[in-house]
Amino acid sequence: MAEIKDPENTILIELKDGTVTIELLPDIAPAHCGRMKDLARAGAYDNVVFHRVIDGFMAQTGDVAHGNFEKDFNIRRAGTGGSDLPDLPAEFSRIPHDRGTLGAARSANPNSANSQFFINFKDNHFLNGQYTVYGRVIGGMEHVDKIVRGEPPMNPDRMLSVKVAADA
Repeated sequence: MAEIKDPENTILIELKDGTVTIELLPDIAPAHCGRMKDLARAGAYDNVVFHRVIDGFMAQTGDVAHGNFEKDFNIRRAGTGGSDLPDLPAEFSRIPHDRGTLGAARSANPNSANSQFFINFKDNHFLNGQYTVYGRVIGGMEHVDKIVRGEPPMNPDRMLSVKVAADA
């Protein structure tokens, strides 16, 4: 189990194979970290599928509008939605997109991130300065590595639950 230094800024994602512990970076991207905590506390991420998983690249999830496997799920629309909250302005930094970092998914507009995010399977430095980095996996990356691949996967894996460690 990963050592949790700041439970208020740590996210616990329960996958089929175990828990993924994510250390948020509120000093780097406060709005993105706040959004993730708000959605986690609302239960919005629970049962949301990984709708785009590219081997050797990243696993994307977080479409709370169309990606909930238990509620109005539509694999064809998964990845096209977000939350009811407004989009977030980019919070670019010098933090590199290394293996295990959490990046904000968005459209071509840099200020369009909302609820979707991705976890890098490897160092993806070509994304540096183009997508907001706001967290890093500090435990359970082996579970992320087992997420079913596909765009979209035939039988997608999902986040069974997402919690702020302070609330767990």
